[in-house]
Amino acid sequence: MRNVRLILEYDGSRYQGWARLGKNESNNSISNKILKVLEKMTGERDIELFCGCRTEVGVHAYAQVVNFKTECTFKCLEIKHYLNRYLPMDIAVTDVREMPERFHAQLNAKEKTYIYRMAVSEVPSVFERKYTYHCFKTPDVKLMQQAAQLLVGKHDFKNFSTAKKSKSTVRTVSDIEIYGDSEEIQITIQADDFLHNMARLMIGTLLDIGLGNRKKEDIEKIFAGKAAVGEPCDPKGLFLQEIQYS
Repeated sequence: MRNVRLILEYDGSRYQGWARLGKNESNNSISNKILKVLEKMTGERDIELFCGCRTEVGVHAYAQVVNFKTECTFKCLEIKHYLNRYLPMDIAVTDVREMPERFHAQLNAKEKTYIYRMAVSEVPSVFERKYTYHCFKTPDVKLMQQAAQLLVGKHDFKNFSTAKKSKSTVRTVSDIEIYGDSEEIQITIQADDFLHNMARLMIGTLLDIGLGNRKKEDIEKIFAGKAAVGEPCDPKGLFLQEIQYS
């Protein structure tokens, strides 16, 4: 049995996230599209896909990591060509590699990075509108940077999440960077893992602070359950940028 790793990039605009399980299970997920092509390629009906980070509805990826086990004898380059031939145009396989038997895209992931793009130009770009959130008012970047430091470190992020069930809601955010110019502001968040909607709720709260809708001290109140978290940011500007394994 071979253990094959894929690196994917995708436009999540029209999908119900990486996977939608339970009573709201949807066939219109990124994992479902890939599974259908893998089943066609291998003739196997019991393939399991494991991903490094489960992206949510409308969120994109520059470098999602996936692995699956198969008896298929195709060479890695043949797998890459086959998948890119039959997958929708908004899902691409950029790399295929055979990995040691014990490699697991989710369990072996050490750190994950999201990046959020916000356009702050006076006129929204026609060509970037699908992949950036447009702010009609420029947020205070310095204030957002100060607030972001309150999120860095090991915390219980249950109040920055919509996760209904989780063994532990404690996560470690190693770094948050906020930078930009007169055209675009970007936020990058690195963490050992993300709870459901955690990245979107963190960014939405930072943006509220930057726009003067709430104070940076509210972050500590949200952690303590004394204040409600803000609305999640628009997913169209959010990208899974990188997953690190060592």
